[in-house]
Amino acid sequence: MSSSSLLWCLLVVCVLTVVQIYAAEEPKVLKVFNLHATDLHSSLLGTPDAYVEVFRAYGFLGRTEVKKDNRDPSWKEEFSFLNARENNILRLEVYDSDINSDDLLGTCERSIKIGTWKHQCFLKKGGILNYSYTLEPLQ
Repeated sequence: MSSSSLLWCLLVVCVLTVVQIYAAEEPKVLKVFNLHATDLHSSLLGTPDAYVEVFRAYGFLGRTEVKKDNRDPSWKEEFSFLNARENNILRLEVYDSDINSDDLLGTCERSIKIGTWKHQCFLKKGGILNYSYTLEPLQ
């Protein structure tokens, strides 16, 4: 057997192994909740009209409502997503809604773990985003 054929066989075996491990993993539910920001940055135009966009792994998952004129907003929305995997990246982006274009106040990223967790994230333009998430088996 030539060395290139051997390399191809090894590659196929590795890919199949990874696929089997990934397929055998039990699907999980990711819930994101208790979103609350404090001391958000105020622009020259005034107090922020803040909202949060939520992303997991490869895509957009949802957006909170805009909280007008509030430096310390809380959002009631809860986001639930099926087929989450441990170590997927959870990304939360905090924006100030404006007439022309929305300003990104900061981004929070975290590799998710099994269990229920509370986190605090310092935003690039000032302020803090607090949030919780749960990653648990699908029931």
